[in-house]
Amino acid sequence: MKINDLMIPNPITITEKASISEAIELMKVNSIRHLPVVSAKNILQGFVTLADLKQGLIPSMVGDLTLTDLMIKKPITVDPDNDIEIAAQLIYKHKIGGMPVVKKNKLVGIITESDILRAFIDMMGILTASSRIDVVIKDEPGSFKKALQIINDHGGDIINVGMTAQQTSKRIYYFRLSVCKTDIIKKALEDNGFEVTEAMD
Repeated sequence: MKINDLMIPNPITITEKASISEAIELMKVNSIRHLPVVSAKNILQGFVTLADLKQGLIPSMVGDLTLTDLMIKKPITVDPDNDIEIAAQLIYKHKIGGMPVVKKNKLVGIITESDILRAFIDMMGILTASSRIDVVIKDEPGSFKKALQIINDHGGDIINVGMTAQQTSKRIYYFRLSVCKTDIIKKALEDNGFEVTEAMD
């Protein structure tokens, strides 16, 4: 999946000339927490967050603090043609809530941790009615294929598969299935030497 498929296109923006209070009001009215700062030609100049603006509001009232002082002048950005995994890694690594999407220096969108979470939930089918069975599979040739075959042969229609990230001799695989009775599948797996840690109808 590409960032272009998930980003918010043509996001709400602000210019450097705006005041801090104007930026906060714009965020509140539109229920957003991130605001790209752009030039008249939509060239990205910076990025501000609601948290940063709130911290700077009182100092700006008694001093010369401006939006330019508070904005991130060289924010982390992504290209709309990048894979969504790149955005997820950057957000996780840098502990940020979102970032501008830029093409040839021009702002084309914004992507947030909420957008990535929504994509993950959609891919995992978490909000749709489903069953799940968690299986410990050893790192041996053919083990994963054998488990798949057993699940299919006993009525399991696999929606998606997740697994633990640790590099070990065995991993837990999470099979999300179309709604079904998992007890038959669980028994068949255990009869074939697999350890089932969870089975949910």
